[in-house]
Amino acid sequence: MIVTHLEVRNWRNFRSIDVDLRERQFIVGPNASGKSNLLDIFRFLRDIAKQEGGGLQKAIKDRGGVSKVRSLAARRDPEITIHIQLAEVVDQAPSWRYELGIRQESRGRRLPLVAYERVWSGNDQVLARPNSDDENDPQQLTQTYLEQIGANGRFRDVARFLQTITYLHLVPQLLRHADQIQGRVIEDDPFGQAFLERIAKTSEKRQHTRLGLIEEALKIAVPQLQQLRFLRDPDSGRPHLEALYSHWRPNAGWQREDQFSDGTLRLIGLMWSLLEEDTLLLLEEPEQSLNAGIVSQLAPIIHRMQRRRKRQVLISTHSDDLLSDPGIDGREVLMLTPAAEGTAVRVAAEVEDIRALLESGFTPGEVILPRSNPSRATQLSLID
Repeated sequence: MIVTHLEVRNWRNFRSIDVDLRERQFIVGPNASGKSNLLDIFRFLRDIAKQEGGGLQKAIKDRGGVSKVRSLAARRDPEITIHIQLAEVVDQAPSWRYELGIRQESRGRRLPLVAYERVWSGNDQVLARPNSDDENDPQQLTQTYLEQIGANGRFRDVARFLQTITYLHLVPQLLRHADQIQGRVIEDDPFGQAFLERIAKTSEKRQHTRLGLIEEALKIAVPQLQQLRFLRDPDSGRPHLEALYSHWRPNAGWQREDQFSDGTLRLIGLMWSLLEEDTLLLLEEPEQSLNAGIVSQLAPIIHRMQRRRKRQVLISTHSDDLLSDPGIDGREVLMLTPAAEGTAVRVAAEVEDIRALLESGFTPGEVILPRSNPSRATQLSLID
């Protein structure tokens, strides 16, 4: 399944969002416009739905409380609402609709509460809260049915989909120096610190297949790389990646991940994630540390790999090179524009002049990114 529509009210930067989504969706906008906050909507739903250490109360607490999550533009209408539609493919009637409204206790502990929770399977409504049980025991509104195995049986497909959402913003230094850092891995490992353990937990057959595909790509992107392999240190048992580089001395070119470049590590992490589960993948600025020539090929790489895995990918980016692919449809780009009452979100193809330019042969990078530049950016060079 994929998320085909997103409707949100009073979430962080956003007073309102109401957009259709495609299998591949790029998110562009200036700094602090809310690209990460938009991706966090889906992480938030995942955090509610996940079976271990999840739930509404923890998901809100991890984000600093309702006051930190709720938009500053929310005044007379303080509820936070998130509505999603799920379907097998885009432009298809939704298989599921999940709607969640969140409010805060007016007194006491000021806990977040379920203002409403509604679910439809096709045209049939299978959940409508508050219900009579909630009226008899208002404490039940501190939890969603989404997080309760005993309550979500009629829409467990939605819960399972949300539980498997993956977010990646791999930080090469955390992976390269994991032994020296020896710190606690952040929950859900969003920065790839335990990336090698993820590889280690994969079955040997899948591990071999995926690394083989990544190796073929690296041979093109990384000069002199000949072979990529996974192994465990015989003494410590720690997992490692090794790459063989061409060298005048036979077998002298093997290097471990602590010797890989930032770009190589990020590319390996990106491609492995694209080959993993069939559910939603959230990528934060995947162009970082990569050569412009490689970045220019990321969009078609993502397209080919997602067709193989039938997975949806949402990508935040600042990169003109990433958006230079003429195969990117204007419907695949969300434009974030900050304003006094919160950031506006628009599908690029729905803006008339942008659509006309794209249809004339301009790339999204040429047409859309310049509009995300701060209006006074050129004045930075005048600072003395």
